[in-house]
Amino acid sequence: MIIVFGSLNMDFSISLDKLPVPGETVLSTDYILTPGGKGANQALAAARYGAKVALIGRVGNDNYGRTVRDSLKGQGVMVSGVAYSDTHPTGCAMVAKDSKGENQIIVMSGANVEAIHDQVPDEILIKQNVLLMQMELPLDQTMTLLERADEAGLITILNLAPAIMIPKRALGHLDYLIVNSIEARQIAEKLQLRVEGNALKLAQALAVEGQMTCLITLGSKGSVAVTKDGEVWAVPIMPLEQSEVVDITGAGDAYCGMFAAAIHDGKSLPEAMRIASVAGSLTCLKRGTQAAMPFIDDVLARLDEMPQAEKLTI
Repeated sequence: MIIVFGSLNMDFSISLDKLPVPGETVLSTDYILTPGGKGANQALAAARYGAKVALIGRVGNDNYGRTVRDSLKGQGVMVSGVAYSDTHPTGCAMVAKDSKGENQIIVMSGANVEAIHDQVPDEILIKQNVLLMQMELPLDQTMTLLERADEAGLITILNLAPAIMIPKRALGHLDYLIVNSIEARQIAEKLQLRVEGNALKLAQALAVEGQMTCLITLGSKGSVAVTKDGEVWAVPIMPLEQSEVVDITGAGDAYCGMFAAAIHDGKSLPEAMRIASVAGSLTCLKRGTQAAMPFIDDVLARLDEMPQAEKLTI
């Protein structure tokens, strides 16, 4: 089973001709409400691989909370570990996007701030399971659960998004750290790691620091990974025509969820990266986040279009 300790939100997606500047009011005639939150998104991506997935988090005791929770349940994610809050509303995110694809995002955490590590019982912290986390829940609760899972022998995966500072000791409890290139630079600077500004050097420094595998996603350039033993892998994205790309919002969450599911399924690191890369690419072909997450059959049908992972040296 994959345990996802993560956020659940209701997303307001707003389309604009241009984004507002401070003090400016702009009008929009187009918006949609969709379930979101990094935890929920990645849990759904893992479930669409075919994995058994339990999402742990908190929503408000309101219509948004019930909608988000029930939507995931209807799509195969176990949500019995998603508790209701009587003091905070369901978290929300406002995503404004202009005609050029630029966006502004404001996240209101709401009930997510009440998520606690004790919601994950010891009974499911067993070696056969994988723990996947992000950084939209309280840092102290995330770090405590990470330590508990590591002590219990689970495979632990952290998507360090957003790039909140984590204690150095936390890296030592991880098996896999997933960051994008911006987040990688930020965490390297905060940890005072002296590295050049390229992805492989950053991944190597973080892998050595935490004695784990560090993956860096590079957008249209694919992803790279460096293991604690110094193995280096690079995987491109699945080739897409620019005209095919509709919305890149969910690509990162699709990558993380499918990667976790592939690792849980016993796939090798380079093969899990290829599967995750195809999933991220396919997500860009549809509008929205959760609605755009591909099923494993869709991924496997396009996997032959992906070049093999390339083993590199630094």
